[in-house]
Amino acid sequence: MTNLNQKKQQIIANLKAVRELKPLVVNITNYVVMNNTANALLAIGASPIMAHSKQEMAEMMSFSGALVINIGTLDSVWTPRMAYAVEQANANNKVVVLDPVGCGASQLRTETARNIVRTANKLIVRGNASEIIALAGEQAKSKGVDALDSSDAALDSAKFLANEYKCSVVVSGSTDYVVSETEVVQLNNGDTMMPYVTGMGCTHTALTGAFAAIGDTTGLASTAVLGIAGEIAAEKSAGPGSLQLNLLDVLYQLDDETLLNRLKIS
Repeated sequence: MTNLNQKKQQIIANLKAVRELKPLVVNITNYVVMNNTANALLAIGASPIMAHSKQEMAEMMSFSGALVINIGTLDSVWTPRMAYAVEQANANNKVVVLDPVGCGASQLRTETARNIVRTANKLIVRGNASEIIALAGEQAKSKGVDALDSSDAALDSAKFLANEYKCSVVVSGSTDYVVSETEVVQLNNGDTMMPYVTGMGCTHTALTGAFAAIGDTTGLASTAVLGIAGEIAAEKSAGPGSLQLNLLDVLYQLDDETLLNRLKIS
């Protein structure tokens, strides 16, 4: 129980640090979610920049806090840019947060995601169960970018990735898992309406980049914050459209007491 209390206090401290430090997060992300994820980063207190040009990436990574790579709208132009961005993140000792969108759905997505996890020196992976299973090299059940596997089913794959690449792996689902080399943390916040908003997982990944930029390389704080915010936003929403708007408001207003009272962690 003491360890869980410490984690709760650390989540609160990390949220405070993001709001005070307003870290710059470089995002190479997909066309579908750029607006959503940029607004979520602003709402939480971070500073987003959607930087896709190879020409400025070395400069960007020299003064940014973290790099988020989301392979949702992947093509032959973006792939070398992502590889170069990882090189620059490594050169500047910055965390790379990878969202392997649709990993397992095509060879291009699978190989691109695997290349990133192999080359990033400081890494957090955030994906759904099917993506995590496919990234680890096992047969996953997926329909495009949607997970058909449960987050429980991805635990062994997450543990393999965490140990193989010395990284943290966040598995999103009805239950969220934050997996490191030494422990597995389970979170049970969120709402069943959240998967009906496009890019909710991408938002999770972007927020993970904000917390990584201030030193939380586990993915725990972002998982807790988004789960609780989504839960509260859903209570105020008639459907996915209003949930998307309410989520930003809740992220902006989220306070220590709400985090402590709402967090379901084990």
